[in-house]
Amino acid sequence: MTLLETWRKIAYDNTQDEMTAQSLWTQYFEQEKAVYEQLLANPNEVVEGTVEELAKKYNMETLTFVGFLDGINDSLKEPNPIETMKEDTVVKLDFDNEKLFRNMVEAKADWLYTLPQWNDIFDEDTQKKMVMEQKRSHTFVSDKKVGRNDPCPCGSGKKYKHCCGR
Repeated sequence: MTLLETWRKIAYDNTQDEMTAQSLWTQYFEQEKAVYEQLLANPNEVVEGTVEELAKKYNMETLTFVGFLDGINDSLKEPNPIETMKEDTVVKLDFDNEKLFRNMVEAKADWLYTLPQWNDIFDEDTQKKMVMEQKRSHTFVSDKKVGRNDPCPCGSGKKYKHCCGR
């Protein structure tokens, strides 16, 4: 079983009680926040090392760090081989600032996209604009439903119930 499979099995285990799951995620989110605070303090620095080395650097267990890598992978300029990585696999944390911010908004991770370190990367107006754009990108507007007695939208001139509504 790969590191990622092991992490996902632990993190998304449906057999654990609610309190255990909540404790796991609370600890994970605290550690995740601490790593992002460090990374965003130097956003242009490319962090590189083995999975095990970086886990130690950020005071995380290896599997927890694998969960972090799984979360940040879509925001990296060049994704890491998370599906096949081992403790000695070299990974790189070279993220796209805007993509990372937008992915945090999409994930509804307000404890991350509201970190004060973002203020040194994007001004307040830019942050608000990106939040609104990201949230608006998932707003769906449905077309008006065709009623039985309305003209058929196919253009036949018949009522919908006698045409395409059969």
